[in-house]
Amino acid sequence: MSDYRRDFVAEIRSNKRKSMILFIGLPLLLMALCWVIGRSYDYGDLGLPIGFIVAVAVMLIAYFLGDDIILGFTGAREATWETDQTLFNVVDEMRIAAGLPMPRVYVVDSFALNAFATGWSPDNAAVAVTRGLLEKLDRDELQGVVAHEMGHVANLDIRYMMLVSTMVGAIALIADGYRRTLWFGSGRTGRASSKDSSKAIFLVIGIVLSILAPIAALIMQASISRKREYLADATSARLTRNPIGLASALAKIEQSAHNNPLPWVNRATVHLFIINPLRTDEMKQSLVFSTHPPTKDRITRLRAMANMQGELKPEEPTA
Repeated sequence: MSDYRRDFVAEIRSNKRKSMILFIGLPLLLMALCWVIGRSYDYGDLGLPIGFIVAVAVMLIAYFLGDDIILGFTGAREATWETDQTLFNVVDEMRIAAGLPMPRVYVVDSFALNAFATGWSPDNAAVAVTRGLLEKLDRDELQGVVAHEMGHVANLDIRYMMLVSTMVGAIALIADGYRRTLWFGSGRTGRASSKDSSKAIFLVIGIVLSILAPIAALIMQASISRKREYLADATSARLTRNPIGLASALAKIEQSAHNNPLPWVNRATVHLFIINPLRTDEMKQSLVFSTHPPTKDRITRLRAMANMQGELKPEEPTA
C-alpha cells in the first residue's frame, strides 16, 4: 500500500511539472504566432510584444473570470438546497474526505450525463453536474463522479484546465482570423510579398503556423489531460473506497455521450468534462487528439483497483 501511495504522490508531481510546460509552452506558441503574423504584414517585430500582451491578458481573464465564463457558457445554474439536497450532501461528503473547502455547487439543465469542475484554486472551486446525471445515477455512482471532480480540485487540475481552455481558444481564434484575412485578400501583404522575398517567406510560415499552432496546442492539451483523468479516477477510488461506483457511472455517461451529446461544447472546453461530451466514433479512433483516455480502459483500471482493495482487506476474525 505504501508503494501505491508513493506512486500516487509521484504522479501528482509529474502532472505539476507537465503543467509548467504548458503554462510556458502555450504562451510562447501564441507569441510566436503573433510575431510571424506581424512580420508577414510588414510590421517588423511588433507582433512579439502584442503576443505577450495577449498572453498576459488571457491569463488574467482565466484568473479573474475564467470560472464564471465557463459556468455561463455551459448554462450552469447554482444549485439550491430545496431541490438538490442529495447533491449537496454528496459534495459535502467528498470534500470532507478530500480535506477541501466546500465548493460552489451547480446544475446544468440538460438530459445528457456529464460533470465538470472549474475554478483557480480549491478556495473558489465549483463543481457542476447535469440534471440527467442526477436522475440516472444512483448514490454510489454519484459519489464516484463527484469524488472524481473533487480529485481535479485537490490536484489543482482545475487551474490547468481553465488556463488551457482560454489559451487554446485564443490561439485558435488568432490563427483563424489570420487565415480569413488572407482568404478575403490583404493588399498590404500581397504588395509586400512581391517586393521582398523575406516577407513572402514569413507569409508562408504564417500560413503554416496558423494551421499547425492550434493543432499543436490541442495535442499538448490532450496528452496531459488524459493523464489527469486517470489520476482523478484514482483519487475518486481513494476518497470513496468504492472504485466500482465510478466505473458504473462512467459506463452510463459513455452511453449518454453517444445518444445525447452536449451540442454547445467546443473542442477548447471538452477536457473539462468527466467524459468527452462530443464523443463520436471518429474521435474515439484518434487518441492523439482525444482529451480523455478510452472509457473502457478507465473502467478496467477501476475494477483492478477494486480487486486490489479486496485483496488488501484484513481477514475476518475467527471465533
